[in-house]
Amino acid sequence: MTDARLRHGRASLALSFFVQGVTFALLVTRIPAIQDRYGISDGLLPVFLAAVPILAGVGSVVTEKVVVRVRPRVVLRWAQPVVLLALLGVGAGSELWQAALAMAAFGLAVGALDASMNMMGVSLQRAYGRSIMLGFHAAYSLGGIAGASMAWAGAHWDLSLLVSYLPVVVVLLPVALAGSRWYVEGKQEDEGQAAEPGKAAPVSFKLLMPLCLVMSFAYIGDSTVSNWSAKYLQDVLGSSEQLSTVPYNVYMVTTLLGRAVGDFGVRRFGAVAVVRFGSVVAAAGFGVVAVAGGAWVGMLGFTMLGFGLCVIVPQTFAAAGRLFPGASDTAIARLNIFNYVGFLVGSPLVGALGDAWSYRGAMLVPMVLVLAILVYAKSFGAEPARYGGGHERPRTADVG
Repeated sequence: MTDARLRHGRASLALSFFVQGVTFALLVTRIPAIQDRYGISDGLLPVFLAAVPILAGVGSVVTEKVVVRVRPRVVLRWAQPVVLLALLGVGAGSELWQAALAMAAFGLAVGALDASMNMMGVSLQRAYGRSIMLGFHAAYSLGGIAGASMAWAGAHWDLSLLVSYLPVVVVLLPVALAGSRWYVEGKQEDEGQAAEPGKAAPVSFKLLMPLCLVMSFAYIGDSTVSNWSAKYLQDVLGSSEQLSTVPYNVYMVTTLLGRAVGDFGVRRFGAVAVVRFGSVVAAAGFGVVAVAGGAWVGMLGFTMLGFGLCVIVPQTFAAAGRLFPGASDTAIARLNIFNYVGFLVGSPLVGALGDAWSYRGAMLVPMVLVLAILVYAKSFGAEPARYGGGHERPRTADVG
């Protein structure tokens, strides 16, 4: 595989991550507008919101089975347009069943998209022989900032969901389809590492479990910020309504900045050290939030959270690829499920503890969980699992 083809593949995959960041942000930041458009009650809204990550988990499981016979790039090529069209469907409908159908399609397609994107990212990192995964997730963060900004503009100008979503889909759909022409993977077949056709190489859940826990803990932390930062700043720290919208934006920006430079840190200090550092910074961020006496100190804590959590998820996917180089697609599809587990657990957990105890105390729970990542950090430097009788080794060619 030529260097130019790998570079084109890397750029096209980064574009895919960016498009998904835009798309997901446009959905989640307009939830109040979606609720108003379809008349979804406060009691029914949590069902809709929980259904998306649950169906995304189903989509990830299905992708694990599909990629045994069809390459991840094919799954991604078709999943991304479905996600964009499902977003448009959410904006175009008028009946509750239409919203349910569109969000179900969104959830299933997002699961397939998340799994296949990260499969390809790990595969390309193997081909490069150095850390590049954080760069892909930085593109996702950039897309999230762009999508959230467009959603803010739509809400500010009181635009309908269809008017907000249609121009984005009209632009991004052909861009994503055109970019998919350059998708490439560092194929396992090149090294004789692939399983027999139609048969996946084994993945030990016992070996994968530490990374699954890390993924869940990281997303519990992330969902705490995304769902509770505004309420915490306003209700607990006494900020204005306008100021309460700032922490999540700051969190997104610091996530982008941390991921933009994170690959250099991994190359210089190694994945284990970077993950440990991220865990400590994130735990310290939750600690600052919990004891903050005012809004600006609270925002400092949320800023620290962005820098700490941003490195963990991309490195968890990369670690799964290193641990199971002969079955990285299977390992990543299974690991990806715990992305949604953390998302489902995090927000209700903090909300329940906040109501029953205090929101300051509730922040200590994700603090302990992200600090527990230190216990599992050694898994990020683990030797590849054994298949048959020898070690599977990742490709080490260095590509500029």
